[in-house]
Amino acid sequence: MKLLFVSLGCDKNLVDTEFMLGMLRDDGIEITNDETEADIIIVNTCCFINDAKEESVNTILEMAEYKKTGPLKALIVTGCLAQRYKEEIKTEIPEVDAILGTNSYEDIVKAVHEALGGTFYENFKTLEGLPSIHTKRSVTTGGHFAYLKIAEGCNKRCTYCIIPYIRGNYRSVPMEDLIGQAKELVANGAKELILVAQETTLYGIDLYGEKSLHKLLDELNKINGLFWIRIMYCYPEEIYEDLIDSMIRNEKVCHYLDIPIQHSNDTMLKRMGRRTSHDDLVRIITHLRERIPDITLRTTLICGFPGETQEIHEELMQFINDMEFDRLGAFTYSPEEGTPAAAFEDQVDEELKKDWQADVMELQEEVIFDKNEEMKGRELYVFIEGQVEDDNAYVGRTYRDAPDIDGYIFINTDETLMTGDIVKVKVTGAYEYDLIGEICQ
Repeated sequence: MKLLFVSLGCDKNLVDTEFMLGMLRDDGIEITNDETEADIIIVNTCCFINDAKEESVNTILEMAEYKKTGPLKALIVTGCLAQRYKEEIKTEIPEVDAILGTNSYEDIVKAVHEALGGTFYENFKTLEGLPSIHTKRSVTTGGHFAYLKIAEGCNKRCTYCIIPYIRGNYRSVPMEDLIGQAKELVANGAKELILVAQETTLYGIDLYGEKSLHKLLDELNKINGLFWIRIMYCYPEEIYEDLIDSMIRNEKVCHYLDIPIQHSNDTMLKRMGRRTSHDDLVRIITHLRERIPDITLRTTLICGFPGETQEIHEELMQFINDMEFDRLGAFTYSPEEGTPAAAFEDQVDEELKKDWQADVMELQEEVIFDKNEEMKGRELYVFIEGQVEDDNAYVGRTYRDAPDIDGYIFINTDETLMTGDIVKVKVTGAYEYDLIGEICQ
């Protein structure tokens, strides 16, 4: 039997996919990248925003066509779309043979066997606890870096977000399990571990009665062979001094934080159900830069949230200009059914949302170009990600760059390098989002 696995959505979803691939591999199922020869296709879906929902539905429908044209015997849907729209999937896409909810992926092998046997299978465990997995992950990131999901779910209940409804409340993964996973990933070649969760800053509060991310970092820093530890998805109001201290004392922890703030205007923040104010954000960002002068700060913003006006948008633009984030992404607001914000009356026109998003990204391009110009002359360790085709140049990442979402540094050299190599590079030039460098002699 040959299996094609399609993983959509975020890196947290990807970790679930890698666990499922490990279980299926242990069951003797062969993995293929060719949908035309697959006996089994699994789509691990996303539905965080409308575009993700559409991509998930279209992918399922596209894969369903192979029941007519190929050897496909079992089509299985897992993940967030399955959790949220199981009845619609069952009714409207009869080609689907099994559906698993977000907390049920430990049953993927059973789902495959039931589906191949002609029995429709579904499993939707309550959104409590965590799946019990006793297998090695099949890492899909190339092996030199890997994501470590440290918690599931979220308690914040932001008014625009569907995640708590489809992933449940916040549940930390026990520290001993994470250390075991981390050692296994490093033993299999990972040199960078990227800590992810819906919110990493609250890690351990449900298990240990206090925020414990700093303790996890202390333990991960001891792992031989690990070079970088990167922290994503830190809610600004939950950043605490012990965490900052651990970033300073643990040499393997990148001076990089991803802090999704969503907006800077107090009215917008309150309507979003966020727990910070404009002044809070300025204070937190200023404090981080005082404590860790070379820190790289990434954030994400929502453009066109209900009630936003041109005046509020201009206030946000001024905030971006003042704060000078090193990395920034902006998204147009997507009303998600079942969330409070979707019922707000003062929805913003789609074209205006896009215009505001374009304004934000145009300004950010100017900010980051100036910051990249300031990088000239600095010497940084670089993670090699690949070679530029038909050129004596390689593409890599510095500590300032998370995979797939941030920029790159291009290195001109006659040396032969391999993906996953770590080299010291001097920055010699800059593009809008990327750097140019040469290997230090």
